[in-house]
Amino acid sequence: MLRFGTDGVRGVALTELTEQYVADLGRAAAEVLSLKHVVIGRDTRESGLVLQTALARGFAAGGATVELLGVSPTPAIAFAAAQRGCAGAAVTASHNPYADNGVKIFGISGIKLTDDQERMIEAAMVASGAKSVGEQSNSEPGTAITESIAAINDYRNSMESLVPSRAFADIRIVVDCANGAMSDVAPFVLAQLGATVIAIHCDPNGKNINAECGATYPKIIGEAVRLHQAAIGLAFDGDGDRVIGVDHVGNVVDGDHLLALAAIDMYERNVLEGNGVVVTVMTNAGFHEAMAKHGISVVTTPVGDRSVLIALDENNFSLGGEQSGHIIYRKDATTGDGLLAGVRLVDLVRRKNVTLQKLAQQAMTSLPQVLINVRVESVATDLVTEFAQEIAAAERDLNGVGRVLLRASGTEPLVRVMVEAQFEETANSVAQRLAASVVKRLGGSR
Repeated sequence: MLRFGTDGVRGVALTELTEQYVADLGRAAAEVLSLKHVVIGRDTRESGLVLQTALARGFAAGGATVELLGVSPTPAIAFAAAQRGCAGAAVTASHNPYADNGVKIFGISGIKLTDDQERMIEAAMVASGAKSVGEQSNSEPGTAITESIAAINDYRNSMESLVPSRAFADIRIVVDCANGAMSDVAPFVLAQLGATVIAIHCDPNGKNINAECGATYPKIIGEAVRLHQAAIGLAFDGDGDRVIGVDHVGNVVDGDHLLALAAIDMYERNVLEGNGVVVTVMTNAGFHEAMAKHGISVVTTPVGDRSVLIALDENNFSLGGEQSGHIIYRKDATTGDGLLAGVRLVDLVRRKNVTLQKLAQQAMTSLPQVLINVRVESVATDLVTEFAQEIAAAERDLNGVGRVLLRASGTEPLVRVMVEAQFEETANSVAQRLAASVVKRLGGSR
């Protein structure tokens, strides 16, 4: 049985992540969490509609009234749940290839589930055994209703209200929506705010989501920004919960830089609550140095925007995020929101009246970092112990400057090998050697 990872459940659509599994997941979640109302949306994968239908059937069998949002960015689904004070679910595999799909579940008011809640749902699915949706249930059936366009309109209006009317007039922006859920939303919102928008990869066909485009392929939008002489580029992933920026000459502005820019700006305007920010273990050492210079405290969590959100609430902070582009503005959202972060970024550049290139350079300087994703046949339960000798040797090669991190992906069968060093050549050679060790020990490929 598929189990929850760092961001919901994912698997190959209709073979691992079957209609029956998704329906059973919906019913178990509804019963365990006593859900009465659930909003469900999906990204643009060809498997999305059938899985959304199965999930709705499951939630309804578990006693919930279901509101279908259709194709919607994940943050828009969380926003709708928060507005309605209900639960939510996104049928999406985020940045994964189109053949995968998944389910992200938000509890009451759009907050992602806790580990305990996820384990309880898994236990309920196991305990139900062969009982399928449609058979006897302990709950009164709910009602599945037709798709609602009100939720996505409310989300658009919320994004437009973040800045003054027509604030982006005379700003040329390239938007890459990864042929995903932001395709009809991000270009519209930015145009409503006055920007001249050049939209690329906004033509989903069910199979082209994340296909050499979007946040995981920022060089593509960099070329488009130069071609169209734009001021900024914004690249989203398939479900729109992350964004990567590009400056006017095509340089990538990753999540670390976006977060540094936001933190420093909010600190200077005295709106950074707790004078602190939350990041993950993947965050570059250069970010920590930049925050220290401004007296901004940093809390580090495991990977995943859910971990970031938990730490934000525990520390009463208002800003957090990941290098991958998940940025959480806690006063405005309960999850990473690529469009919200993108609007905030464009507005920052507008207010400063300085190029994004210069602002990013001033905000922080990254330590050379190399990340290699190794696709493996099986993942060791404790990578640090399994590769203790190799890690120790790698750390010696760094001569006290940098760090080594091996971790299993929570969303794909990957081991992520990350090395930071004083010099790019050192980081690359150490990372390549570690990656080769992972392939040899665990099987797989790079």
